[in-house]
Amino acid sequence: MSATSQAIQTARIAAQAANSKIGHDIVAFDVSQQLAIADVFLIVSGNSEPQVGAIVDEIVAKIIEKEDARPIRREGEREQRWVLLDYGDVVVHVQHQEDRALYNLERLWKDCPQIDLQLN
Repeated sequence: MSATSQAIQTARIAAQAANSKIGHDIVAFDVSQQLAIADVFLIVSGNSEPQVGAIVDEIVAKIIEKEDARPIRREGEREQRWVLLDYGDVVVHVQHQEDRALYNLERLWKDCPQIDLQLN
């Protein structure tokens, strides 16, 4: 089984929102084969805590606007170093670039297919 078209669409909306706030190193993995809890993990980096917050705010606003969906769970917003937005089938990780380098989530999901986010 692979990620649903709805999950991919949500990930693309989130990626475009992050890109509009100069989020970088945006990547999405189809984790549906490995996890029962989600189809897609999206990872985005920001250069500072305020930028991480701006990226998170834009992602939430765009998904509300385009899909009328809100995160089921949000974590890490106070520190704005690693914010997790859980949309059920899509989990968004917005990380400060230093935390991203430290935790290296891509290493965990390197065997999962990457999703074309159509950002170009």
